[in-house]
Amino acid sequence: MNTTETLQERRRRSARALSRASRTELSELWRSWPDPPEVHHLRASETGLVMVQGRIGGGGERFNLGEATVTRATVRVSQTGTESVGSAYVLGSDPEHAELAAIFDAMLCSPLGDTVLRDVVAPLEHRQTARDTEHHAQARSTVVEFFTAARENSGDDEEDDE
Repeated sequence: MNTTETLQERRRRSARALSRASRTELSELWRSWPDPPEVHHLRASETGLVMVQGRIGGGGERFNLGEATVTRATVRVSQTGTESVGSAYVLGSDPEHAELAAIFDAMLCSPLGDTVLRDVVAPLEHRQTARDTEHHAQARSTVVEFFTAARENSGDDEEDDE
């Protein structure tokens, strides 16, 4: 483990990458994992609603913006005499996505943590950064700049009838 990054920071970093990844990406990573651990479901995937709050200007008073669908899962992975527990919350109603994210979270808390960071989290972060950069460039290409010209005559608009 990187000495400057605590387990809590590693889990926060991986939770972000795992929740933003697609189910297809996580499925491919799980299928290609050499010697996968045994997985036990502690809490089956559940889908529910959470209240999303917003703030005006990022720092104003909170207000309820609306509800979002979230799926959560909790698993225990066992391998070579070690066990660890992981959980995940993902937007949407995809139970497999939540389960796969929870499995990788549990593995992050095991002796496989460095391997998970290197082979799962880092590639996901790289792909997500590339996608974000592409989306930002596409959005930026559609920006329209509006300019206004000052009126030449700032006087009265009365017309001379002469």
